[in-house]
Amino acid sequence: MRLGRSQKPEASSQKMARVMFGFAAAVLLFMSGGCGEKAGVIFPVVANGPKWPPPPDEPRIFYVGKLETDLDLKPEVSGMDALGQAIFGKKEARSMLSPMAVCVDGERLFVADSNAQAVHSFDMETRKYVLIKTPKKAPQLTQPVGVAYDAVGKRLLVSDPVHAAIFVFDREGGYRGQLGAGVLKRPVGLAVHARDGRIFVADSAAHEVVIFNTGGEVIQRLGKRGNGPGEFNFPTYLAVDAEGGLVVSDSLNFRVQLFDAAMKHVRSIGKKGDMPGYFAQPKGVAVSAAGHVYIVDSQFENIQVYDRGGNVLMDLGEEGHGPGQFWLPAGICIDFRDRIWVADSYNRRIQVFDYRAARAETQP
Repeated sequence: MRLGRSQKPEASSQKMARVMFGFAAAVLLFMSGGCGEKAGVIFPVVANGPKWPPPPDEPRIFYVGKLETDLDLKPEVSGMDALGQAIFGKKEARSMLSPMAVCVDGERLFVADSNAQAVHSFDMETRKYVLIKTPKKAPQLTQPVGVAYDAVGKRLLVSDPVHAAIFVFDREGGYRGQLGAGVLKRPVGLAVHARDGRIFVADSAAHEVVIFNTGGEVIQRLGKRGNGPGEFNFPTYLAVDAEGGLVVSDSLNFRVQLFDAAMKHVRSIGKKGDMPGYFAQPKGVAVSAAGHVYIVDSQFENIQVYDRGGNVLMDLGEEGHGPGQFWLPAGICIDFRDRIWVADSYNRRIQVFDYRAARAETQP
């Protein structure tokens, strides 16, 4: 028993000595100027990366890279931060669990993650990451599946079908309340008019699109259940184009519907099938600066691109886990630089593509 007791102080002393040695070594490294790291390139150039359409056609869309965790922002590491990492170890990465929708505000990307019950914010300019959640005393964000940034109100909107409401956050992630509670049944897709701030909500269970003004008052309801023009069968994702026209992913009618700025039906794109121009499970939609309509098909594991006349221009992607491959993709958005951001939900990542421009001209 005495021998056992006498070993404990010795073991403790050895442990303390190791800690002190590690601390001293880290301090020496810090003082020598070898601790800090400069910010890395978020999306390094991918040699011979995927591009579409394939030869002999001229490529228009180029694979840029992916985001999986906060560490992919590759921020600058100060000397003091490096010292802390040397002593206590590097922090655990914040990973995505089930990214369902994406939106952008300048160089900031927001990702609705349903299984994480949160929104990830990636700032490409400042290299700052924020996990956006509701505070403990507020209604808890339970299943965020849609996200849109309101540039007029400078706020972030997040749909939660469990609460049947839209959660509102400020630009920095502070919770500001809800809208649509008591009005919506199962809100999913979101879009915001860039000029007047009107909020468009795909209410899947009500088979309609509900339009709110900036104050959160309902000003219009679009559609009803059916398969005719302007009717819906479980609509999911939305997009608003530069002219104020609306694009609706009419998922269980296996089509995408286009409306003009007056919310008059213009045309429908696609129908059920397994050929180009057909859909199996249309989800996310986006409109580029050129007016092209991008449509994610979750079951085909690809993105189809159309002109405003409903003609197929190309498709990109296939099933898999590599660059340009998808596993149940969901939301999509296109930013001011024509970068295409896709929520590759079961691969737990965001994939990034670039339209037309040379790869080196588009990296942050």
